[in-house]
Amino acid sequence: MSPAVDTTQRRRRFVGSREQDEKGGRSAVIIRAKKGASRLINQIPQEILDDEELKEAARLLPSNYNFEIHKTVWNVRKNNAKRVCLQMPEGLLIYSMVIADIIEQFCNAEVVVMGDVSYGACCIDDYTARALDCDMIVHYAHSCLVPIDVTKIKVLYVFVTIVIDEGHLMRTLTRNFEHGTRLAVFGTIQFNPTIHSIKSKLEGPESDKLLYITPPQISPLSKGEVLGCTSAHLDPNQFDAMVYIGDGRFHLESAMIHNPSVPAYRYDPYSRKFTREYYAQEEMVQVRSDAVRRASEAKKIGLILGALGRQGNPVTVERLEKQLTHAGKTVIKIILSEIFPGKLAMFDDIDAFVQVACPRLSIDWGYAFHKPLLTPYEAMVMLGEEQKFEKDFYPMDYYAKDGYGRGKKPERGD
Repeated sequence: MSPAVDTTQRRRRFVGSREQDEKGGRSAVIIRAKKGASRLINQIPQEILDDEELKEAARLLPSNYNFEIHKTVWNVRKNNAKRVCLQMPEGLLIYSMVIADIIEQFCNAEVVVMGDVSYGACCIDDYTARALDCDMIVHYAHSCLVPIDVTKIKVLYVFVTIVIDEGHLMRTLTRNFEHGTRLAVFGTIQFNPTIHSIKSKLEGPESDKLLYITPPQISPLSKGEVLGCTSAHLDPNQFDAMVYIGDGRFHLESAMIHNPSVPAYRYDPYSRKFTREYYAQEEMVQVRSDAVRRASEAKKIGLILGALGRQGNPVTVERLEKQLTHAGKTVIKIILSEIFPGKLAMFDDIDAFVQVACPRLSIDWGYAFHKPLLTPYEAMVMLGEEQKFEKDFYPMDYYAKDGYGRGKKPERGD
């Protein structure tokens, strides 16, 4: 019997970092169209582009952040939206009032700003927006993870691409890697244009291919895009290293978990620091293996459907319920918007949990829960339906085109 966790003591997420010896875009199209017609449909009218008052209002926002104000105004007008919801990460909320004022002034529409947490594109909350009687939602800083044809109201994704010092980035790469090094370069959607720009410059004829830059892709994500739960698998025979462009480690860790044999580096465009990064893969695998083992002994399992935006997938929940029941487990279905130790500790008679929300919740925080908390993939491993993870293999493909986040079951190669 595992000891209960003291929920009054703050715990840190498992980040997999450890001390080492020193060794030497655009926004999404919001309506469907026939091929060849999309450019015409989404072309911003010249009168909006030339509107001097709108240009002046847009200058109140940071010049290196592309909030695509003209396109937003055009889409609100085109959809005849009368009540618009704005959803963005906490770091951008400071600009929400300016954007709201612009939409109200130039679109004659009422604006609702959602203040709830928005961790990623999976958190797009069209359900709440519809409940607030909004007829359109503008979701900022994340890519089109949830298709626009399944949302309940009109959606515009604004990536908020960020202009950074490309020259410094290229100099950093060329000074730290030998001529001809093969690099997988990726980042969050904000830096996607930068990644493709430096590729063309470093591989151009005038540079004589100083470096070979490949923006890896896992469909349906864009080339060079990475998420904390979804990253491309890299062949270690084809890449010498991988470089993540962005602040923090969360998204990079996804690629490190998925590709433990490829050396990882991080370039922070804000501090302009370039660092070698490490992840305690063996420790993580050991912790997760122990969780699977303990969960396999459980008789009653809580099956959690995440209700934070569109994190949870009902199809995956239904599949897991059937297979867990077939394996002789008693299944209790639970709906939670956010999952934390104190909440699950209240379900004292449940032996283990499987959460269909965010796989990183289990990987990063699983050790802090008093009972095993498995991802859908780990639950399938427990049931003998998936390849067992090990030190050199732990897939991060939750929102791949055939991933559990989309209600599918991944087809994995040998």
